Amino acid sequence: MQDLKTTIIQTELVWEDIEANLAGFDDKIDAVKDDTHLIILPEMFTTGFSMNVVSLAQDMTGSAVKWLREKSRQKNVDIVGSIIVREDGKIFNRLIWSKSQGEIFTYDKRHLFRMAGEEKVYSAGHQNITVELRGWKIRPFICYDLRFPVWTRNIENLYDAAIFIANWPARRSWHWKLLLQARAVENQCYVIGVNRVGTMSKMIAINNLISLILVLAGVIIICGEHKGLIMA
Repeated sequence: MQDLKTTIIQTELVWEDIEANLAGFDDKIDAVKDDTHLIILPEMFTTGFSMNVVSLAQDMTGSAVKWLREKSRQKNVDIVGSIIVREDGKIFNRLIWSKSQGEIFTYDKRHLFRMAGEEKVYSAGHQNITVELRGWKIRPFICYDLRFPVWTRNIENLYDAAIFIANWPARRSWHWKLLLQARAVENQCYVIGVNRVGTMSKMIAINNLISLILVLAGVIIICGEHKGLIMA
């Protein structure tokens, strides 16, 4: 494996405003001047964690996927984040992994957050993906997946690193940090957790912490409860 430089972006999101969020991440990614191979954005980075799928869902030719493809090509970097996708009459919380050469990988969130009624609006995915980058095998997950160790189990060491992107509430921040470490220890892999900050509708605080857990090296990097960018 070659060295892998990763940039994770923790920021506020403009509630249910796709174009405003794309413009904001455009500026933030353009501000990354150091070399990086992978940029990771939060869950539902274009809208916030919304159930308003009638107005917000796009297909795979929509502005969000087009932006990911173009930004990845422009910066010559892989970019990962999830958006609301409509496909075959169903709605998915879909992670898009855009590679700089134009290739797209997708993962649909497996474990939907019932406490917010996500399962009433979205369809669950059923298939993991593993993406290779610079010799690393990386498996991405979305938010509530973090609580399900069987789903994330690193059977036969099929992956070297796991990514969890989230809209994880502040009142459960202790769980976030603990579970990221647990997944790293039990799977003997690197784990990267990327959250957002600010508030969702109904004033649910998401001023959380963001962590990069390096279990093999015993390192934990924490951004804190504010907007920020970490490169590692």
